[in-house]
Amino acid sequence: MPSVSRRYATSRQRFERPSGRADEELRAPVVLMVSGGADSTALLVLAATSALDIDDGRGTARIARERLHVLHVNHQLRGLDAEEDEEAVRELSARFGIPCDVRRVDVAELAAAGDGNVENAGRVARYAAAVELANELCAEVGCPRSAARILTAHTADDRAETFFMNAIRGTGAAGLSSIPRRRNRIVRPLLDRTHDELCELLRVRGIVWREDATNADTRYLRAFVRHEVMPVARERNPRLSASLATTCDILSDEDAYLTSVASRALRDLTRRADPGLVALDAARLAATEVAIARRVVRAAILEVCPEARLEARHIASVLRIVAAGEGSATIPMGVDARVAFGLLVLRGRTASRDVVAAWLEVAGTDGQRCPGDAGELALADGRVLRARLRPAPTATDLPALARAHGLEWAGESVLLDAEAAGIDATVGGRLWVDGPRPGDVLCPLGMHGQSKKLSDLLNSARVPAAEKPAVPVVRAAPSGPVVWVAGVRADERCRVTAATRFLLELAFESSR
Repeated sequence: MPSVSRRYATSRQRFERPSGRADEELRAPVVLMVSGGADSTALLVLAATSALDIDDGRGTARIARERLHVLHVNHQLRGLDAEEDEEAVRELSARFGIPCDVRRVDVAELAAAGDGNVENAGRVARYAAAVELANELCAEVGCPRSAARILTAHTADDRAETFFMNAIRGTGAAGLSSIPRRRNRIVRPLLDRTHDELCELLRVRGIVWREDATNADTRYLRAFVRHEVMPVARERNPRLSASLATTCDILSDEDAYLTSVASRALRDLTRRADPGLVALDAARLAATEVAIARRVVRAAILEVCPEARLEARHIASVLRIVAAGEGSATIPMGVDARVAFGLLVLRGRTASRDVVAAWLEVAGTDGQRCPGDAGELALADGRVLRARLRPAPTATDLPALARAHGLEWAGESVLLDAEAAGIDATVGGRLWVDGPRPGDVLCPLGMHGQSKKLSDLLNSARVPAAEKPAVPVVRAAPSGPVVWVAGVRADERCRVTAATRFLLELAFESSR
């Protein structure tokens, strides 16, 4: 019997389903993933002869026969048995008049090329084939891909087994919620039925199914849980699968809520997001409730590396450096996590070090004699550009002050004339930051107005060719003159003079 949350969701969907989608849903393909075992055989029979809830807003309803398509993936692992499974699925599909598509995949080869996990390689191959077939069928009937449904034969028993499997491996709420009823186009309409119920249904109808011998091999974790763990647990609770299904539904609902909270937190904490790179406000992340912080870190890592297989210890290592306010950690798939200058920077292998064009805000002083607030722009690898306005001190040799400041900070911070850089000291302004461009020319400070190509300046500064695209160039505007080549040289035209009224302090901080 469906859980309370399931009944509520189904009822709500009937009222919320947009009427404009009705035609698309009624002709969109429904792909049945059939291995030939009892559960998937029952799925085929029920889809062809009975009403199922495929989560399209109609509740339990018959599926039009022309929408149904069977998919069988031959893993090529069991020789003749695999061939007989394939033939059995073809015959059963023909018996019910449903088109059958067979895909052959060398799962052993895929596993050897990956992490060696045959179960995981097979699962990935099956879903990839299902997605490919669903997309092909959508193109044929001219409906959006999102309207298609891919049905799997997971049962309440599968859900209970997955709960124990994930608990044995170690997991969080998402793992303990086990198999979801729906994930995007993938729907599991048999989650409220047990394996025994489906076997009895097939026996009553006189339909035979295939048995996979590897299902009894307890070297595989699922088989171990099925044959060693579940029987012992059922001695204490004969309705174990139903009880765990309720637990999984509760955990799934709560996980969905926490995920939405964490998604909002991730947006609020993100200071920079480029392909393969995310920079978060480390101080605010450290102050976030740990239940949300874990999810934020997980989601951010998956943004820079979607294929990362994360464990609790990886998330914990990142949170430790966040709490410490500095440090680095390496997590799966070559993702680098680094905390520096108030930012947690997560960088994947695909991240580019090229500077991504953006504005650097400069806050005004509103006529006050105190400095303006510091504007900040996060770059790659934890690097940060900061800008702040300061009233020029009176009775001071301002050019000497600027030279001393530059020497003290070894070129990573400079004092410039705010007005010469195009900044109104009262209301503030902004500077454009990007990377070196072909043909860039500036008048380097100290060369008394002589111009020089930016490429020649970088060569003189011994900047390696591979690192040149990562050098930030601060400009007065996107097409304006160069104000400062960060960490290298400022432009002579923005130099501090005795007549300077407001100082523009630019700083370039790097964790490298």
